[in-house]
Amino acid sequence: MQEFGSVDRMADAPPYRQIADQLRRAIQRGDLEPGGRVPSEAELMEHYGVARMTVRQAVAELKAEGLVIAEHGRGVFVRSRPTVRRLASDRFARRHREAGKAAFLAESESLGTPGVDQLEVSQVVPGERVAERLKLKKTAKVVCRDRRYLIDDIPVELATTYVPLTIARGTRIASPDTGPGGVYARIEEAGHRLASFTEEVGARMPTPGERRRLSLPEGTPVITVTRVAYDVESRPVEMTDTVKSAPSYVLEYSFPAT
Repeated sequence: MQEFGSVDRMADAPPYRQIADQLRRAIQRGDLEPGGRVPSEAELMEHYGVARMTVRQAVAELKAEGLVIAEHGRGVFVRSRPTVRRLASDRFARRHREAGKAAFLAESESLGTPGVDQLEVSQVVPGERVAERLKLKKTAKVVCRDRRYLIDDIPVELATTYVPLTIARGTRIASPDTGPGGVYARIEEAGHRLASFTEEVGARMPTPGERRRLSLPEGTPVITVTRVAYDVESRPVEMTDTVKSAPSYVLEYSFPAT
């Protein structure tokens, strides 16, 4: 365990934080690989010459960050999660739809096997926030699609999509399987050529339900993205709220300097 260094008793940082920092760096370097076991409490106590409580505090920090997960009776392991590099400038490109790929498939297929479960499709009168974004009357309905995305059976994202019923009616948007290219392909087939998207990105702690559905360790944050799609007439034609497991995503944006 020499790669983990030692505790500096003269440092300002308390011993548990120094240990957490060294273990974190070992995970980032790959010395502790995804799915690999973190040294036991006894091993860390012996290596660093500290009390059991100090070791537990260090490991608790890594658990709170979502870097490690405890398995009862087995030990603590480096969390194995796919990292999706989400290219905002590319994921909605028309060429993906023309190739029959929805946005999630386009960005995640190189990482493993993408999947969708917990899919619910309904027709509802949306809340005020959604109606305002889609410029709908108070009584207007939308098709609501709520689902969970997975990579290699690991949940990474929750998404709820709203499409005005006036657009979705008679299309596969109202069906569980939207067909090749997904919702956006069906919107364009309905005569609404897409022109632009806006996104608002935030971060927060998950609700209990979100934490359960995403199988998140305690203390793990989520990334929120609210997207609105506009057609060539500047009409909002779709809105999606997503909740992403923060350790599973890197959001990449590119834009001109002028």
